[in-house]
Amino acid sequence: MYQKKLKPFVLPLIYGVIMISLITSLFFLRRALDQSVFDEEAEDFMFVINILDEEMAVIGSDKVIIRPYNDEQVKIIKYFYDYQAEAERQEKSLIYHEHTYMQNSGVDYGGVENFEVVVILDGEVINVNEDNLLGQIVEVRHNNDLISIYQSLSETNVKKGDNLNQGQVIGKSGASNIAADLKDHLHFEILYKGKVVDPETFYDKTIKDL
Repeated sequence: MYQKKLKPFVLPLIYGVIMISLITSLFFLRRALDQSVFDEEAEDFMFVINILDEEMAVIGSDKVIIRPYNDEQVKIIKYFYDYQAEAERQEKSLIYHEHTYMQNSGVDYGGVENFEVVVILDGEVINVNEDNLLGQIVEVRHNNDLISIYQSLSETNVKKGDNLNQGQVIGKSGASNIAADLKDHLHFEILYKGKVVDPETFYDKTIKDL
């Protein structure tokens, strides 16, 4: 039986190819292992960032809710309507417009002309608009449960999407058609978990206290 003989250079060539393949495989394996370690470190790094983001989201949770004005001469001129309040207090919580009495869903502050209105807590502006009855309006979300609403403004200094710091001036008091008899004032409301609440019961409290 006839057998072919390999030429002298063939075997070294085969060995060389095998060695190159082995070295190449080891190289890519090492890169894969290194990349895996890097990805794990990257995931850990992103996890740390997420934790910081959550902390930033509740950065105002230890801050005490302040009143929406700084002028000490400002006073209540129309109370929030409380179903459990005495009759005399309820009478002072009604709004009369176009021959109709309506229950006040916030508190109206006045006594000073064109006073500065400030945000009660850190938050993001989610709405700025002007209403024919309510005047200029600014709405601020402080977290998923708490929203503050500032109405009857004569001017505004903020726009939708702005991030505000507690105490920042957002506008000035003004007038509204729905409560023209109050003249210059701020109508202020708080929405907590989707319901209107008496703002006077929220001042000097933190979000954790609510």
